[in-house]
Amino acid sequence: MDADRGADGRLRVGVCLSLSGRFSPFGQQAARGLRVWASLDGEADVLIEDDGSDVRRLQALLPRVAARCDLLLGPYSTVLMRAAGDMAAESGWLLWNHGGSGDDVETAHPGHVVSVLTPASRYMEPFLSHLAAQAGSGQELRIAHGKGRFGRQVAGGAEACARRMGFRHVRLGAVAAILADDLPEDWILITAGTFEEDAEAVIRARCLTRAPRVTCAVAAGVREFSNAVERPDGTFGIAQWFQGGDHEALLGPGERDFLDEYHAAAGELPDYPAVQAAAAASVAVHCARLAGRTDREALWPAATDLETSTLFGPFKIDPATGAQIHHRTVLLRWTDGELKILNGGGDQGA
Repeated sequence: MDADRGADGRLRVGVCLSLSGRFSPFGQQAARGLRVWASLDGEADVLIEDDGSDVRRLQALLPRVAARCDLLLGPYSTVLMRAAGDMAAESGWLLWNHGGSGDDVETAHPGHVVSVLTPASRYMEPFLSHLAAQAGSGQELRIAHGKGRFGRQVAGGAEACARRMGFRHVRLGAVAAILADDLPEDWILITAGTFEEDAEAVIRARCLTRAPRVTCAVAAGVREFSNAVERPDGTFGIAQWFQGGDHEALLGPGERDFLDEYHAAAGELPDYPAVQAAAAASVAVHCARLAGRTDREALWPAATDLETSTLFGPFKIDPATGAQIHHRTVLLRWTDGELKILNGGGDQGA
């Protein structure tokens, strides 16, 4: 990446996003979020290239984007971010990670990746806290994971958290095994995988003779879930962000300004992919302006010293790894055909 800014002094933020392919519903949101963020910032430009949801295409594009920008944001999705992190370490870049929450992604390359996202292993903490508060820890909990590392990390973290909270009946496994047989009359399902894997697992679970009493799916944390699963009411979702969080944005645009501008541009409200991309850009440009430089050697100490918040929520990274340690996911529930945030979980039963 260039160490000097453009002639007009504006910072250039570059990113590869999935504008097409399997991750496009989320990559397109992130792209719109960054354009809205740039218009509100007023002193930065955004360069966006389409990685097509493909690792090889990303690997071909990312060096070109890095050569044309001052600050480099990562792609959307853990699988693409994993490849981008490897490239950052090999090429000496600093990558601002807004799209890959896998624990291995966040901690793989200290000094080269700064993450704004809650790590995958901590995704289910709000749901498990809600369950424990509503009905105690005696219920049977089944945790199903998809084929990829992200799903296994979410599921493994959920199992560890459940056992710490005192849940006595916990079973972990692949979706097929969890839904296959020997189902109790009263049980709770957590499913973690790709969007498609989660949606399929929820649909299959609903068709069982002994369907789960409560279901929580990572995929249910975005509005797109209602297009994949009919009548989603009652399903819990997990999101990195949802509108209405009670935190102050010390860096970057406030939530209301961002939402108004995004709605004016897109005709709809954003899900978390747009907001986490804007948050990463806000943190990146703040560190660059604070350091007065855009090389990795100046940006990394600026990032590790920073403790703040954006419209996305709290920000603080582990100075040894670059993993996010202060941000938390939020618990949502589908009610009357809409996603609603649960503040403390006390107003709605499990």
